[in-house]
Amino acid sequence: MNAVIDKQEPAGAGLRKPRAHLAGAGGVYLDCGNADIDMSIQERIWAMARALREDARLEGIREVVPGVNNLLVLFDPLRLDPGAAREHVLRLWEDIAPGRTESRQVDIPVVYGGEPGIDLKDLAENAGLRIQDYVELHSSATYQVVCLGSTPGFAYMSGLPQRLHAPRRSSPRLRVPGGSVMIGGVQAGVIPGDAPSGWHILGRTALDIFDPRRDPPCLLMPGDTVRFVPQKVLA
Repeated sequence: MNAVIDKQEPAGAGLRKPRAHLAGAGGVYLDCGNADIDMSIQERIWAMARALREDARLEGIREVVPGVNNLLVLFDPLRLDPGAAREHVLRLWEDIAPGRTESRQVDIPVVYGGEPGIDLKDLAENAGLRIQDYVELHSSATYQVVCLGSTPGFAYMSGLPQRLHAPRRSSPRLRVPGGSVMIGGVQAGVIPGDAPSGWHILGRTALDIFDPRRDPPCLLMPGDTVRFVPQKVLA
């Protein structure tokens, strides 16, 4: 039951062929094998997640977790055969028609630089930009939430301008303050609460990104668009 099945299957026209692995006895992991964020793939994954959650005919589904270019489906193997679950996921990839994802625009106020944004100066220098120009480029972009993960409420966002791309730190910090506005590789994000991270810190927001007492607890959801709004830029 723990064997990994790795078989290429036909995919929809124009889309990279996904692979479906059995993840233990009660999981299927769909891997689209794309190093870059591709929103056509992501929208298909979101549609699959909705369909799997809403299809009452498919018994045994416990959780559906969309990621960046991947989807994890957890199920009860006593109610749903693992092989049948894998084949169902692959067929769904073929058949699903990505629909319109309900989304909102969320503005996130940011204090850039200084102690709240300790990496901003170095990032600007490495990009060949003045700090103010770096902030303007970062805040003028429109970002989209691709998925949630890592810590509760943490949103991985596409849309980071190419000039601001930067490899993650070689040595992660053991504690990054909650509310830190960050970049990592080609992505942007805001860490909801104090946690370790290898991403670079540009500034901080006072917004509660995750509040378990709120409904829903996550401020940001997949498909939402995000704008960072400068409140102040510290030297």
